[in-house]
Amino acid sequence: MSGMTRRNFIRALGAGSATAALAACGAMPGKSGKAHVVVIGGGPGGATCAKYLKRFDSSIQVTLVEPNTEFYTCFGSNWVIGGLAQMSDIKQSYASLKDKHGINIVHDMATGIDPVNRKVTLKGGGTLSYDKLVVSPGIDFKWEGIEGYSEAAIETMPHAWKAGPQTTLLRRQLEAMPDGGTFVMVAPGNPFRCPPGPYERASMVAHYFKTHKPKSKIIILDNKEKFSKQGLFVAGWKALYGDMIEWVQSTKGGKVERVDVANKMLYADGGLTSFKGDVVNFIPSQKAGKIAFGAGLTNDAGWCPVDQMTFESTLHKDVHVIGDSSVAGTMPKSGHSANTQGKVTAAAIVLALQGKPMEAPSFVNTCFSLVGPEYGISVAAVYKFTDGSIKGVQGAGGVSPADAPLSFRKQEANYARGWYASITDDTWG
Repeated sequence: MSGMTRRNFIRALGAGSATAALAACGAMPGKSGKAHVVVIGGGPGGATCAKYLKRFDSSIQVTLVEPNTEFYTCFGSNWVIGGLAQMSDIKQSYASLKDKHGINIVHDMATGIDPVNRKVTLKGGGTLSYDKLVVSPGIDFKWEGIEGYSEAAIETMPHAWKAGPQTTLLRRQLEAMPDGGTFVMVAPGNPFRCPPGPYERASMVAHYFKTHKPKSKIIILDNKEKFSKQGLFVAGWKALYGDMIEWVQSTKGGKVERVDVANKMLYADGGLTSFKGDVVNFIPSQKAGKIAFGAGLTNDAGWCPVDQMTFESTLHKDVHVIGDSSVAGTMPKSGHSANTQGKVTAAAIVLALQGKPMEAPSFVNTCFSLVGPEYGISVAAVYKFTDGSIKGVQGAGGVSPADAPLSFRKQEANYARGWYASITDDTWG
């Protein structure tokens, strides 16, 4: 893409622009009556869906169930770990959804779903009846499969893959690490939340080390043979950090098989290869959020199969699953994907309540990554529901040019910050 074409494309993907969902559905739907839609999960998918349900049809009663009174975004959390932002910068409130958009916010945890009687059970003892249910539970982790590893290990080897206390813990460990120490990251195999995320995190840690602990080293042990935007990341690492970052692919010793949590040791190749970290960031393999399993919404792989036109579960009628937990064709598990899925699902629900058919929707995703404070890279794509699944539109989107000047990288770093402000306002504002 040329610079101008790319800039216009990214602007078109801006969270505040007209959505692909409405374009696919045609005219704005009319009133559908006093239907009650319950949305479980107040992250990018659930919060967006709740907001756009009210935007598309203000007469619908929408209840958003979310245990936390504040939400910390995973996107942007790497900036906190690298010292470019504070936790307060990635904190989102539900006040606008309640006060401005008229959504009933229930700060409780959904513990059960009865799809036959259309009821949601809450931890606090209450129940909610629904006409349509949207489940956006995010991810959970697979604690099994690695010898010596368990959920208890996160207090020593934080994953920081759900923003909040784990983000703060990892940041504090880096601050306490001596200059000349080693930071070891374990990156999960596909599929997982935010494919470029581990590599942006390594970049942000490298920035912190370069500024404060320049003798330190970063090792990425990867359960994959390649990763998102790999060429752009590697070139950026070399330009900004020299040989500080070492990436070890799965077949070259990167596939961790055993850990010694107390001594922060990791073993691969049947124990023949070992790594020791002063700080270890272990990002486990992932699966759908916990409630999806209890509700019988998951397949054998641990994710939620859906009709990819409407995101209605293929296992339970009138239950829609969006965001990271869903099986969404070739779309990545990302905040922007969840946001656009929330809009499409809101349109599908409103049309269904009216007895109108859903038309084949389009989706968008864009992902900015900071390699340094003034060095940004991105990938963007358009998707379309075609032949029963969501597929990328050939020729739409693309990645940052490999040969771009530093002025372009700085511009993309500014776009990254602008994108964050835009999508968070579109979701929670």
